[in-house]
Amino acid sequence: MAGSGTVFTSALEGTNHVKSETGEMLTKPFLDVCKHLLPVLDKFGAAFAPVKSDIGNNISRLDSKYLSNPSEFNLLYSLVQVEIEAKNAKSSSSCTNALLWLTRAMDYLVELFRNLHDNPDWPMSKACSEAYGKTLKKWHNWLASSSFSVGIKLAPDRKKFMDILGGETPDLNSDIGKFCTNFSPLLQENHKFLDSVGMDNVKA
Repeated sequence: MAGSGTVFTSALEGTNHVKSETGEMLTKPFLDVCKHLLPVLDKFGAAFAPVKSDIGNNISRLDSKYLSNPSEFNLLYSLVQVEIEAKNAKSSSSCTNALLWLTRAMDYLVELFRNLHDNPDWPMSKACSEAYGKTLKKWHNWLASSSFSVGIKLAPDRKKFMDILGGETPDLNSDIGKFCTNFSPLLQENHKFLDSVGMDNVKA
């Protein structure tokens, strides 16, 4: 990462390479963008450890499948299509399930960072809980929802978090805004595809 960049620079740059020249979602570039967000999650401390672990596990599952045959699984949705054909997409250990929950977790992070970007007066707890209510909450059972609520209470305060990221500077705010704008449509495309194969409404 360039010295003048922010913690979002690599993820933001990566969003430009997620699609092929013909407009198809590419597996490795999509997973790379998600991986670039893991160091940002570290800045939340213990509060987001379960979220980071969940995201990391789902990335690893998809990555392993991709690496087993990079040419066959060059396109992101090929990971799902092979499972749909084999009728094991609904397994909790499937790549389809991993892509679904990875996309949902990214929805949450995009919404959280959008809240921080658009509402400079919001405390971190409100930015987190509003994002959760709009994204993951409807898919979580009571246990998952309860543990998430506890995590939100442990989140660092806004100023401390922004300071850890390098301070609430114009560059950081600009990168956050651009990242949300660029990444959100890609996530929506994932949902559209998963919905087309009947896999977008699975609950925890």
